[in-house]
Amino acid sequence: MEWIFITLASLLAGFVDAIVGGGGLVMVPALFAAFPAAPPATLLGTNKAASVWGTAMATWQYSRRVQIRWSAMLPAAAAGFAGSFAGAWAVTVMSADFLRKLLPLVLLGVLAYTLAKKELGRHHAPRYTGRAELVAACLIGVLIGFYDGFFGPGTGSFFVFLFVRLLGYDFLNASASAKLLNCATNIAAIALFAAKGHVWWHFAVTLAVANVVGSLLGTHLALKHGTGFVRGIFILVVSTLILKTGYDAFLR
Repeated sequence: MEWIFITLASLLAGFVDAIVGGGGLVMVPALFAAFPAAPPATLLGTNKAASVWGTAMATWQYSRRVQIRWSAMLPAAAAGFAGSFAGAWAVTVMSADFLRKLLPLVLLGVLAYTLAKKELGRHHAPRYTGRAELVAACLIGVLIGFYDGFFGPGTGSFFVFLFVRLLGYDFLNASASAKLLNCATNIAAIALFAAKGHVWWHFAVTLAVANVVGSLLGTHLALKHGTGFVRGIFILVVSTLILKTGYDAFLR
């Protein structure tokens, strides 16, 4: 029964994640519900090992239809990879508790800003080119990559928001670029989890297949309906993140 439950959860997670990120909102609670006695690190590692395939598929699908700015995004992905490794190391020497209470407030600010700026992310008008764009993208990559390794929730949404707000991308292009960077940060996390034996590969393979199917469906809808659709899903995911992280921080 657990196989069916977590496979369906992975399908839905891949669908949501492909559009704007936030698949962990579905998959992580499902794994914890199905295996309450399992070590948390093992469940998190298994989630990453499955979801990275859906993210990679979404990156490939987007790259066929959206003009990803590879000259900036590939170095930014490398920066995200390094940042994620550094964040994962940092969490072994310091507590992430302060972020637990800060995160819902930051997400609330992101949501309020997005709602107030009605035209935010509706038009693709990159602010920078050349070296300036490269530096800005790498700074975003290493900063959010570090956050992903150190704490994690909402990583995809933060990538999307910063690409829209700071680089001037529309939501569709921002989501496409975010997938590439998310792949890099996930691979860094998987390497660490796998090295410590915290991945259930027998589950990860099945979940990866379901995640890829969900990713294909989500990417298809995002490309079909465009920026307005992605913006709407972004608002929905961030709102859900606020409720989830707020509950975890202040009520749990």
